[in-house]
Amino acid sequence: MKNFAVIGLGRFGQKIAISLAMSGAEVIAIDKDRDIIELIRDQVSHAVRLDSSDEDALKSQRVHKVDAAILGIGKAAFESAILTVVNLRQMGVPKIYARAESIIAGEVFTKVGATDVIYPEIESAQRWAYKLIAPQIGEKIDFAPGYSLARVKAPQSFGEKTVMDLQLRQKFHVNLVAIKRGENDSIKKSERGKIINVPMPNTTIYEDDILMVAGSDDNLAALPQE
Repeated sequence: MKNFAVIGLGRFGQKIAISLAMSGAEVIAIDKDRDIIELIRDQVSHAVRLDSSDEDALKSQRVHKVDAAILGIGKAAFESAILTVVNLRQMGVPKIYARAESIIAGEVFTKVGATDVIYPEIESAQRWAYKLIAPQIGEKIDFAPGYSLARVKAPQSFGEKTVMDLQLRQKFHVNLVAIKRGENDSIKKSERGKIINVPMPNTTIYEDDILMVAGSDDNLAALPQE
């Protein structure tokens, strides 16, 4: 079982702490606000009120033994957040994730010892912008800057065409990885929901099939919607 410390229990910190706990992880939730600690106490392994800029206080709660620490401290307490990162680094916490509201703040966290920086507002805005530009793209997994594996519902224009007919690589510069059969009336009931892990050139695609495709974000966004 993995152990986490979540320090700073604003909206971001609370959601992370509760989500980790619901996934079966041991979570130490830390904040300076007594009311917040009381609110979250029953939803995590351990909740404690303390000043995270105090290294001894962190050690007293065995924070130095966790697999990773996540900082959700807001910009109003930026100095405290920096000191907390320094403390965690000195204590030997292997993974330190710091929430930042700007690129400059993120650079500061990296310089003082954060191993990763989380930009919730920036990342959320980017996801929504992409979703608005390319509504045909469902879930998307980024595996390199500007490149993703995406879930796409086959549009009407793909209906009853083979992989060879569509020429996804040649026309759209994306690679078809897998197909999940949809609920199209043209598909036998026994075939609906079936996963095709290795689509062949003669594999037929039906409207509303779910396609897993890989490529650049720009090329994925250019896939047809209808």
